[in-house]
Amino acid sequence: MAGKKVYDSVCVACHASGAAGAPKFGDKAAWAPRLKAGMDEVVQIATKGLNAMPPKGGFTGSDDEFRAAVQYMADAAK
Repeated sequence: MAGKKVYDSVCVACHASGAAGAPKFGDKAAWAPRLKAGMDEVVQIATKGLNAMPPKGGFTGSDDEFRAAVQYMADAAK
């Protein structure tokens, strides 16, 4: 539940619409090449930020909560 809560409060701003090139929530084709690298790599990149995405997407909570949000998005794209 923590992952959905974080997604709904922060990540949805870009990942729902694909703003600034963010892979859309549930878009298997967009997430596939990212997930191929493995969850640890996806989390590491998202933690640092990528392109227009700031570190952790601007989320200020714990690393575990952030990882749960990334996992939530990844699970939706499987």
